[in-house]
Amino acid sequence: MSNSLFDLPDPLHGEDGARPETAAGSSHRARSRAPLAVRMRPRSLDEVVGQKHLLRTGSPLRALVGGRTGPAAPSSVILWGPPGTGKTTIAQVIARGQDTSFVELSAVTAGVKDVRRVMDEALTARDLHGRTTVLFLDEIHRFTKAQQDALLPGVENGWVTLVAATTENPSFSVVSPLLSRSLMLTLQPLTREDIGGLLDRAVVDPRGLDGAVALSPEARDHLLDVAAGDARKALTSLEAAAGVTLSHGDHSSASGVARDHEDGADGEARTADPATVTLEHAEEAVNRAAVRYDKQGDQHYDVVSAFIKSIRGSDVDAAMHYLARMIEAGEDPRFIARRLVISASEDIGMADPTALQTAVAAAQAVQLIGMPEGRIPLAQAVAHLATAPKSNASYLAVDAAITDVRAGRAGAVPPHLRDAHYPGAGQLGHGRGYVYAHDAPNAVAAQQYPPDELVGRDYYTPTPYGHEKQVSRRLEILRDMVRGPGRGSAR
Repeated sequence: MSNSLFDLPDPLHGEDGARPETAAGSSHRARSRAPLAVRMRPRSLDEVVGQKHLLRTGSPLRALVGGRTGPAAPSSVILWGPPGTGKTTIAQVIARGQDTSFVELSAVTAGVKDVRRVMDEALTARDLHGRTTVLFLDEIHRFTKAQQDALLPGVENGWVTLVAATTENPSFSVVSPLLSRSLMLTLQPLTREDIGGLLDRAVVDPRGLDGAVALSPEARDHLLDVAAGDARKALTSLEAAAGVTLSHGDHSSASGVARDHEDGADGEARTADPATVTLEHAEEAVNRAAVRYDKQGDQHYDVVSAFIKSIRGSDVDAAMHYLARMIEAGEDPRFIARRLVISASEDIGMADPTALQTAVAAAQAVQLIGMPEGRIPLAQAVAHLATAPKSNASYLAVDAAITDVRAGRAGAVPPHLRDAHYPGAGQLGHGRGYVYAHDAPNAVAAQQYPPDELVGRDYYTPTPYGHEKQVSRRLEILRDMVRGPGRGSAR
């Protein structure tokens, strides 16, 4: 008997893994070295974990698997979701559907020629044999526009039922004509309960570890933590942890699919106790959690959006979490620093003028010292910005001024403010009557500064928070001094 944990039934030779005996009297089943995640791939929709919103009775996926035809036959589908949520698994289940031919292409290696060949073969299969072709296209977002356009005739005319998978938002990565001809199904990240059930099943399932090991609650929790909702990651980690467990103990007689049997006193076979995967074994196998993050995709924008909104909402702990996620995923620290500089002015502004100084200093520090030490000034800036009083008054002020300018409210500059340094400017009246502010009481000169049509127009409205509370009273005094007492605003 083989002693390898990874000697497992060959899925190509029947559901029980059996195939014809190769030697007389042989009682050993054939083994396969396929990874645990492959061996545990569901054979029906009922075995798929999670995605209950897509697997209800009468759903398009159920119809695809059932091979329903006619006017109500399902259209092509695009499966969108993060890694490890079951996109390829669902496609493989569809491949087992009734009276269908299954063709799989990868956008990484396939080209327009391959797509057209599949279309021609699908048309022949439909016209001559009455068979529907299901085309599974993995990572469709990697296809160019021309390659995606090559799919259109077959999809539109029903030569193929396209099942495409992508981790990127199809609204941005799939051409509009193909998107409009397909049903987009969004796969949700698997819950902790979903992954836990999958681990429990893999430990005892004959296709999995078949009871070769037992999983301690602490090790189970650790595997769930590091999986981060990725079923493939969870199964891969379980397989590694089981290998560590068997290598640490005297379990050389343990098989990956069958436990040792000892003869009991009654002559019956007795099953030996399985080795237990402990927390130490699980941590030795994998000690770093998977981070869902795509620096060019939705995760990039979603996480940084949550990061800035957490700072704006004064939740320093959430902001630190998102900062850590970006750092661990390898996000460019200069990008993070730029976002902090923007946040310092957009969300804090004059409520705490030192916030911008801190953000700029953090950006400069990151440039100077690099990573991983750059995380420290970034964290300091996040703490400052998140806990600072908030005001978007200056941000709103400039936007309101821009709105007026774009609407044509940009009259002539008052003559006394115009440039008067060149010869002849005086004859034009430029600078005549201008009052030098430093010569006026309190260094504030009462005179008109805006164009005529904007006299009294207020753009900046300080908030009552932080430093801006002091600015608010000062501004009221300054406006009275500049415009003259009783000169109200135009707002």
